[in-house]
Amino acid sequence: MPAIRKPPRTAPGLRFTSSWLRRPLSRSATRVVFARSFTAQKSLSANSPSSSGRKHITVVNDDGRVRWGELSATEKAARTTQQGINLAVIVTGVILTGAVFALLYTEVFSSDSKTSHFNRATDRIKRDRRCIELLGDSKKIKAYGEPSWSRWARNRVIASKTETDRWGTEHLHMHFYVEGPLNQGVVNIHMTKKPSQDEFEYQVLAVDIKGHQRIYLENADAKKDSGKGPTKMFGVRWW
Repeated sequence: MPAIRKPPRTAPGLRFTSSWLRRPLSRSATRVVFARSFTAQKSLSANSPSSSGRKHITVVNDDGRVRWGELSATEKAARTTQQGINLAVIVTGVILTGAVFALLYTEVFSSDSKTSHFNRATDRIKRDRRCIELLGDSKKIKAYGEPSWSRWARNRVIASKTETDRWGTEHLHMHFYVEGPLNQGVVNIHMTKKPSQDEFEYQVLAVDIKGHQRIYLENADAKKDSGKGPTKMFGVRWW
């Protein structure tokens, strides 16, 4: 049995000679080196971003959990696109919400909205003695807009029209319906707002009840005297 040659002794801090390093390792030593190399390679593979097991980030599946520094160039572009889309959606929502509130104010809450005029005219009709006598109990008088083909329709459209004449005066025409325990009728409204005015004023507020003469709650033409009407000078109408 050949004797195993031991490596030459060296002083501390000195390396082995090149001839000793070139000698083949024994089988057991080879196994140890291979096992250590496999363990190190496995550890590096586990820590590498490409093999971490996470899904590729896209515009659809990005939830923001992966840090920006761990994203590839394509994934960064996808996240930027997603954030841009989210911002656009938020801005669009804010604009639409503002438009809805503006429409509600114009059509419902404003003092010049047709809903406000409708409510004020209805209140005046319920307080008028002549209307109560022909329609019935004021607490049971109902006012509503145009009839609808749908029996389930809760809100009926109030017919109205707005126009401006050549002198800059705005004209508002409305009509709706009233109904009481005794009878029913149609309400006609004509209001104007001159350029110097801030609010509409009544020209006509009349109620036509079936079988009776028209009841005027407002009639500006009847109140005008012949000398108090608007005058013209040099082709211009003066109020």
